[in-house]
Amino acid sequence: MMLGLDNFYIADSVEFMKNKVADNFFDLTVTSPPYDDLRNYNGFKFDYKTMLNELYRVTKIGGVVVWVVGDKIHKGSESGTSFKQALYAMEIGFNLHDTMIYEKHNPMPNAGTRYQQSFEYMFIFSKGKPKTTNIALRERLNKANDKRTYRKKSFSRDQDGEFTKSDYHIKDYVPKGNVWKYLVGLYHTSSDKVAFKHPAIFPEELAQDHILSWSNENDIVFDPMCGSGTVAKMAYLNNRRYICVDMSVEYISNICVPRLEHIKQQINLF
Repeated sequence: MMLGLDNFYIADSVEFMKNKVADNFFDLTVTSPPYDDLRNYNGFKFDYKTMLNELYRVTKIGGVVVWVVGDKIHKGSESGTSFKQALYAMEIGFNLHDTMIYEKHNPMPNAGTRYQQSFEYMFIFSKGKPKTTNIALRERLNKANDKRTYRKKSFSRDQDGEFTKSDYHIKDYVPKGNVWKYLVGLYHTSSDKVAFKHPAIFPEELAQDHILSWSNENDIVFDPMCGSGTVAKMAYLNNRRYICVDMSVEYISNICVPRLEHIKQQINLF
């Protein structure tokens, strides 16, 4: 069967990949698996091992899987599920290209014996060496508060053995680190109110930043647990092809499709 690109599919993601997707098909996957049992995704039960095995098979050589995940607190301890998933991905052949952090500027407050929980992991799994690394994202320096300076040249010694120091200059923009900070909540995570019918969505900017970093135009981007359709929307807006799967008819019909149709209508107005 020829897979139609730029589509949503209602299916069990693992079965969909097994039955419909050829080996080495996707350039990039951006997804966020269920965090332990913190949310009830319409009764969906998640097996990360079968999911990761199929993702490894369908990812192109040099392709990347962005895996956004956190842990629940159970009996006074973090579950450690995120680490188990990362280690299993490495066990089956993925490289752990980077361990990144998704930091929330305005997380939900919590009480108790722990500091405010304000981040999640973003594991960057690659099938071999990543073929696309558009590490061009920049962030503006707040010069009033950030005293970082950048040398035009490194220190060197002259003929007498004395150190010679280069001139300093301060840049307006510097490369982003691997801790990415986003505002979350209504009108921050997304301006699409319909997206919040899903119990857990990540910021559109987060999806876009990864799509720009690990893929090129016309590459095929996949989300096997697409939920609210954020990855599809940002792939579409950045001239990537997409395939997104979710087993929930409700999520696909009432959230994902309306979001994409709305953005397409907006674009056609101009």
